[in-house]
Amino acid sequence: MNQKLVLIISLIIFNFTNAQIFSGKVVNDKNQPLEAAYIYNLNSKSHAHSAINGTFTIDNTKAGDSLRVGLLGYKTQTLYVKNEEKLQVVLAEKAFELKELVISEEINALTTKVKLDLQTNPVNSSQEILRKVPGLFIGQHAGGGKAEQIFLRGFDIDHGTDVSISVDGIPVNMVSHAHGQGYSDLHFIIPETINKIDFGKGGYYADQGDFNTAGYVDFSTKEYLNESSINVSVGQFNTVRTVGLFDLLEKKKNQNAYMAVEYIETDGPFEAPQSFNRLNLFGKYTAYADDNSKVSLTASHFTSRWDASGQIPQRAVDDGSISRFGAIDATEGGETSRTNVNVEFFKAIDSRTNLTANAFYSQYAFELYSNFTFFLEDPINGDQIRQKEDRNIFGANAAVDYTSFLGDVELDVTAGLGLRHDVNDDVELSKTRNRRETLENIQLGDINQTNMNAFVEATFDFGKFKISPALRLDYFNFLYNDQLQPTFETQSERKAIISPKLNLFYNANDNLQLYAKSGLGFHSNDARVVVSNEGRDILPRSYGTDLGVIWKPTPDLLINTAAWYLFLEQEFVYVGDAGIVEPSGKTERYGLDLGLRYQINNWLFFDSDATITKARAIEENDGEDFIPLAPDFTLTSGLSINNLGNFSGGLRVRYLDDRPANEDNSIVAEGYVVTDFNLNYKLNKITIGFAIENLFDVEWNETQFATESRLQNEVNPVEEIHFTPGTQFFLKGNITYRF
Repeated sequence: MNQKLVLIISLIIFNFTNAQIFSGKVVNDKNQPLEAAYIYNLNSKSHAHSAINGTFTIDNTKAGDSLRVGLLGYKTQTLYVKNEEKLQVVLAEKAFELKELVISEEINALTTKVKLDLQTNPVNSSQEILRKVPGLFIGQHAGGGKAEQIFLRGFDIDHGTDVSISVDGIPVNMVSHAHGQGYSDLHFIIPETINKIDFGKGGYYADQGDFNTAGYVDFSTKEYLNESSINVSVGQFNTVRTVGLFDLLEKKKNQNAYMAVEYIETDGPFEAPQSFNRLNLFGKYTAYADDNSKVSLTASHFTSRWDASGQIPQRAVDDGSISRFGAIDATEGGETSRTNVNVEFFKAIDSRTNLTANAFYSQYAFELYSNFTFFLEDPINGDQIRQKEDRNIFGANAAVDYTSFLGDVELDVTAGLGLRHDVNDDVELSKTRNRRETLENIQLGDINQTNMNAFVEATFDFGKFKISPALRLDYFNFLYNDQLQPTFETQSERKAIISPKLNLFYNANDNLQLYAKSGLGFHSNDARVVVSNEGRDILPRSYGTDLGVIWKPTPDLLINTAAWYLFLEQEFVYVGDAGIVEPSGKTERYGLDLGLRYQINNWLFFDSDATITKARAIEENDGEDFIPLAPDFTLTSGLSINNLGNFSGGLRVRYLDDRPANEDNSIVAEGYVVTDFNLNYKLNKITIGFAIENLFDVEWNETQFATESRLQNEVNPVEEIHFTPGTQFFLKGNITYRF
């Protein structure tokens, strides 16, 4: 008996010493850690990915084995494992080549696709950041300072009601906002600081909560700069943009720090000048410790002000009263600011367990003057309104990721907790005149809103097949004090919601992945409406599913396609100008996404994304069930030039089809095709170039609404298209100096 026990123990020890867990770190040639590198054991066939700080652990690896380490945009290395405790792998940077992408080696192949797009066609405006998400369209309709209108998968998302957006773990969506639920102003991002865009369509992701119905977008900023730079861009309409990126700790070991500054001003093409200006300040410090931990501290401040010509009625342009770039009320506009402080922490607790966490604070102010109906309600003073708020946001998130084995099945479990608390004082909707005089307070009050959440997700890896069930719990507390009531009273409501998810992935081979995603999501209602409705329609659910394929039929061609369906329990149309939410009942959307990436040669890259959608209200009669402004077809496409000698540039086209502007499709929002072009030439440390928006000078409407309005000389109101004109031919020149 004792001999058998000794034999068993000896076998266990032998197995452990000869097929042990091996650890290491992946860095670039500047000794900066590389995340998501793929490590593959050519002998045991085990694999792993590097973590945020570049560290990795790989099972079934012993001295004498060969490891292949690769990351898109870097030269792949093959190394022999020796008896050292840790291995440091240095990958040299190189040009992106699509043929090196192996779908089965990527954590998220669709996110990698966007990484390709960022490298082949870099962004240099806040509008272009969101356009990097395949199938996502935006429109600006308030002088450049207001958050963009967003379109995705048959949704007119307004300013963010059905897409969850965050930056470095800081939520962008504003709950119970003065101008609309989920309002998402991304103008505090300096686009040159963006390192990665992670996105997902549908409500299938356990770490995403409120507003994750049509999808989510997470932005991550750079940990370090390759070099410092100063850029100056000058264009038509008195446009100037200046950006400075400054490396503050160029040769400091295990520490990085940089600062970014952006200033923009423009009058735009409008007859009443926008007088727009924006100042952005951003700083980030990152430190890596010997205990496999990383700490990042970011701080940013953004302020902006502008005048706006607003949405103008088509009839006033048709009869010659105003031009396309004229205004009915030229006193629209506003100002806004946001200050963020964020601490991020990563810790490799042991060879199988990682901890990520962040804590954040945001101070936000907003004031907007609009006039959508002109003289419909008040024929004497006009219908101008002011929407205003002053908000503080406190929050924290933490998640633990643990990897183990159930027999031969690899199991990865992620569990997380989150807290967000908004204190929103003096949320106001008032009637005003000439942006100076307050005529009447329609709404005025204080909002306190808290969201606590928890989630757990397990991924079972059977080799070619993966299954990921998940569960998320969200709890909300809504508090509202109405300052217009004669007596003080706190109105409150509470609600919890559970959201299950299930995702399946099958790798038919290294470059063909099939997937099925399903899950429940939700979007919250405005706190003022929640308490007035006595708890009804607080957190309506979405039910969705995706069936998709990611495929590389040839080394230089990547195709992704998905057929999808989404049902929404309650569609919310927030009429911020009246301070109410109009529930429009149950809706369904289904469609097809198609994306192509093709590297024609080593300097020419083609990309295209199309979405076909049918969106309808379920409880309405046929012909009266259209969802206003829901796009049924969108297409983006482009050619990018990189490393053609000293030249780089690109040609981009975006197409939005005609779409219904009202429920019976009797009013149509006209579609458009817009083409943009840029070309740059690099000479040593200096790059000069130019960019043209609307290359062919087409006449297009950026945003459109079916609105009932009355002009000052009209007896009866008219419902028709009101629009903000898209930019005409717009030329900008730029010069960049790197040092």
